Amino acid sequence: MYPNPQRNEVDVVFKSAPEYAKAALEERDSKASYLVIKRIMDVMLALIGLVLLSPLFILVALLIKMEDPKGSVFFYQTRIGKNERPFRMYKFRSMVSNAEELLEKLLDQNEVGGAMFKMKEDPRITKIGKFIRKTSIDELPQLWNVVRGDMSLVGPRPALPREVMQYTSYDKQRLSVSPGCTGLWQVSGRNNLSFQEMLELDLEYIERRNLWLDIKVMLRTVKVMVFPNSAY
Repeated sequence: MYPNPQRNEVDVVFKSAPEYAKAALEERDSKASYLVIKRIMDVMLALIGLVLLSPLFILVALLIKMEDPKGSVFFYQTRIGKNERPFRMYKFRSMVSNAEELLEKLLDQNEVGGAMFKMKEDPRITKIGKFIRKTSIDELPQLWNVVRGDMSLVGPRPALPREVMQYTSYDKQRLSVSPGCTGLWQVSGRNNLSFQEMLELDLEYIERRNLWLDIKVMLRTVKVMVFPNSAY
């Protein structure tokens, strides 16, 4: 008798089912282990960073106050985190005190397409603000957000509520993980990229993320901070 090709095909499917289940469980356990280790690494490195960088924090605070004595040293803003949960994100203030009020007059000069505002010669940025933005020093207070659990060291940048309102369901995929202080697009072209290119890099990170990728992004971030290029 000739072998029944349909029967063989069914047998292969049934024989492979336990293997598929085993692979799925291993992948789930691997992802869970990664998330636990990632969180431990986030907290440890963020705390170490806050301690070691405290002299820099004091210096930057003094410079900000010297340029604008009436303004605050820190700036906080509501951002959208994992699963669209809002949180308060901290930064060193790099703009004039009424920057948000002036934004409406500048929206038509946006230099980045999509749900994001970027302007190279933004008149709201202070003198010290230009330097700390160029070197990403203004982002360092977000280490506290990492300790609190609002953010991770590596992940998609947290979006503003007004940006998320413009997101499509496809765009919202970047909100499926904890936002990061740095990420794949920040070390892959930064402000030279369009919103769509930034989005694709965020989604690529979400798909590929692992500890080795996180470490590589952090090392490349240090390089970008020491040798700044396109930040504004």
